[in-house]
Amino acid sequence: MTASYGAACARVKRARMYALVNPVLALGLLAVAGLLAARLPRPSSTRPPSLDLALTAGAPLVLLGLVLGPGIELLARPLWRALAPLTAFAIGWIGAALGARFEWRYVRRIPRGTWLLAAAGAGAAFLVVALGAWLLARRVPSLAAVWAPRLPTVLGLAAVAAASGPGAVTAVARAVGVAPRLARALSRAAALETAAAALAMGVPLALRHPVAWTVFAVSGGALVGWVCSSVTRRALAGRDLTAPLVGSVLLGAGVGYATDVSPFIVCALAGLVTVNASPRRRELRTTLRAWERPMYAPVLIISGALLALPTVWIIAAVPALQALRIAARWVSTRYARLALPLRDLTPHFGLGTVAQGGTALALAVNYFITYGSGPESPGGGASGMDAGAAVLTTMVLGVALAQLAAPPLMRLAVRAGPAPLTPAPARPELTANAPVD
Repeated sequence: MTASYGAACARVKRARMYALVNPVLALGLLAVAGLLAARLPRPSSTRPPSLDLALTAGAPLVLLGLVLGPGIELLARPLWRALAPLTAFAIGWIGAALGARFEWRYVRRIPRGTWLLAAAGAGAAFLVVALGAWLLARRVPSLAAVWAPRLPTVLGLAAVAAASGPGAVTAVARAVGVAPRLARALSRAAALETAAAALAMGVPLALRHPVAWTVFAVSGGALVGWVCSSVTRRALAGRDLTAPLVGSVLLGAGVGYATDVSPFIVCALAGLVTVNASPRRRELRTTLRAWERPMYAPVLIISGALLALPTVWIIAAVPALQALRIAARWVSTRYARLALPLRDLTPHFGLGTVAQGGTALALAVNYFITYGSGPESPGGGASGMDAGAAVLTTMVLGVALAQLAAPPLMRLAVRAGPAPLTPAPARPELTANAPVD
């Protein structure tokens, strides 16, 4: 009896020690991966552009997460719940970096036709992918079982499909050799489409508590933005703003995570308020951009660790939805540019913003935090986790496929169209550090 009691105590002690060391080890691993993601040089070789861009976008980190998660189960589901606040912080930082792009003095100089063109591309992708996902769930019982709850899943898949990635589009344009003027136009369109996708992601996230969600998202973003602008206004000139920004994003991500709203949207609104209210907006943008790439590391690793394939129909659904997304972007922008004063753009301009990157993955993981992170999520328990992981897998595979298809589509997008009769009007960038053409 004494021996069995001692053995049981030893097992409990080992379990407690494992529960303590495992999160610390995982946290250190994520921190090291983030630093390496920022420090490692970008690959330069004679490999195909799609492969080089996949490596640059963080495919090795997703594979690392796949090994640490389903492979050796270091990042198991209980540990994921322990690291969920850290993931929410990384998502919030990415959202704040997106919101900081939209400074009013630059945004107001963007022609109305550019806004309408970006809205047409993102809106068409959202509607077509939502319809396609709904029909697939109706026709394939296996997908209907794992894409649950159905309406939020369909809207979440459509919102991620509507997103682009300014950084990813810029990287693809650089790899393909696009002219700087057109590359800046593509990056600007990608930023506008991503902002529209973030708003669209608010629809499935708000289905659980529509009024409370809207109140907490708007008030939380405004509060965090006011706090951040006040702190930076009082900071001494020349002082590093990393600490105030970290504290502000922690506050915004905490508000979004604790209230079950959205860390991405709360921090994006906070970044929008801060960059327009703070006198040190240039330093704020520079700091956010400097740490944006390391913040992608935890998102990429967690995305890989949560991958699951409960049905092979997901493999068939991903290229079908991605094909619908690409076709919708191409058709909508091709004909919208004819109705708008933007005929100087190439006919296939819509294919230039196919690349998505880490911002779309941040929206996907944000969806998983709400609908698949634990027993409190719809469906509850293991079934809720499995359904959320299946939806997240569909989103992650779709982003990966978009990244692989982006270089050839970018080459098609930059093919010269009819030459304009007059020089194109000047269009501003969304960032102050880039030249305005």
